[in-house]
Amino acid sequence: MQSRQHKITNTQLTLKNKITYGIGAMGLDMSYGLCFSFFMKYSTDVLLINSVFLGVMMAFARVWDGVNDPMMGTIANNTKGRFGRFRPWVFIGGILNAVVLFFLFFNPGFSVGGSGTNIGLYAYVTVFYVLWGVTMTMIDIPYWSFIPTLTSDLQERNVISAIPRFFSGLGQLTVMGATPLILAAFPQEQQGQGFSLIAAGLGVMMIITTTTSAATTRERITPQKSEKVTFAETMRTLRGNDQLLIFLVVVILFNLGWYMMNALAAYFFDYVVENNKLFTLFAAVSGVAQAAGLILMSPLSRRFGKHRVFKGGIIAAIIGYLALLIVSTRGELNVPLFFAFDLVACLGIGCVFTAEMSMFADLVDYGEFKLGRRTESIVYSMKSFQMKFAQMAQALIMGAGLAIFGYQKNVHPQPESGKTGIVLMMFLIPPILALIALILFSRKYKLHSGYLEEVSEKVNSN
Repeated sequence: MQSRQHKITNTQLTLKNKITYGIGAMGLDMSYGLCFSFFMKYSTDVLLINSVFLGVMMAFARVWDGVNDPMMGTIANNTKGRFGRFRPWVFIGGILNAVVLFFLFFNPGFSVGGSGTNIGLYAYVTVFYVLWGVTMTMIDIPYWSFIPTLTSDLQERNVISAIPRFFSGLGQLTVMGATPLILAAFPQEQQGQGFSLIAAGLGVMMIITTTTSAATTRERITPQKSEKVTFAETMRTLRGNDQLLIFLVVVILFNLGWYMMNALAAYFFDYVVENNKLFTLFAAVSGVAQAAGLILMSPLSRRFGKHRVFKGGIIAAIIGYLALLIVSTRGELNVPLFFAFDLVACLGIGCVFTAEMSMFADLVDYGEFKLGRRTESIVYSMKSFQMKFAQMAQALIMGAGLAIFGYQKNVHPQPESGKTGIVLMMFLIPPILALIALILFSRKYKLHSGYLEEVSEKVNSN
């Protein structure tokens, strides 16, 4: 096999380069955080849209992403020009997604409620939700595709992966912590205005952070031969990378559990605990714990190996989820105990998410090792795809679950069946999914220890 990569050694990857690259993830996850933590609650409680419709609509959007993501990976991989393959898309995608995010949380004048269904409102929400996914794909895949182009050193990749994950966690923490506080300043009938204000502010941050990344980040490992990648070849690449397919299933299962917990948190503190102020504390504890996981991942990986840290993170998340389930079903919430177990779960989640970024970079090397072709953006299109597939499942389960358990919009106290449904979906489904992911990863994933080093050496020695 001949190497398809060319190393650029006349520029050094400095700490400043790593930070300016990583800061782009803050804007990305601000947009993600608002959409996936609050879009359904905004739609059900402010726009009064049917939860089953929302679940089906969001699932439809994710099915489209199943086609759209590999297409974007192919387009990015074939992009040529003085700015490289990925920088133009990070810049353009950041601006477009910021604009769409605002309109997604802005009602231009449609009436809500009433006895009938407002077709115009439902169509408006559907169009902008789909556009949000398209524009997020436009930036997300090229942004994360940078990682394996910045260095071929496996330990350095762990560090590089941790930095954007830190900013990603900071972005999520900002959204989850600030959103309830800002909304509290608006009366119930003006909550929509609060959401619009938040979306506008986050859109500005999205543009600033992604433009910074696009302006300062350059590829240092690029394909030696400028071969055009077709969509059919993309599909063959995915089928041929067996470890990528296994890893996709693992992270889909694990991420689905986290998305369920994250998206239901707003409902949990509003309708089960009936104390929205605790949502901000939940965001703070979760953010700090995940940040600690980011920091610990690199030294733990050097000592125990990345795959063991990944497995340990899953185990910690399972323990935390189950403990949260027990605490949440024993009468009045024991707040200190609840947040102690939340800390355990999110510490594991932080380790898993950081390792996940680095492992996708390893899968780029493995794909070149096995197939003789280096296609960063195709592999990272699958990172985006797995997230959106998990979000599709989350939307379907959550939309149907709220309806089945009898959730009632803006009703306090919520019926016991509604409370039970929220708790079970939030704390029982995630550990079951994580356990399945752990078993599959332990039995089928082989890119660790000596074999991973062998793959990396062969890819970078030619």
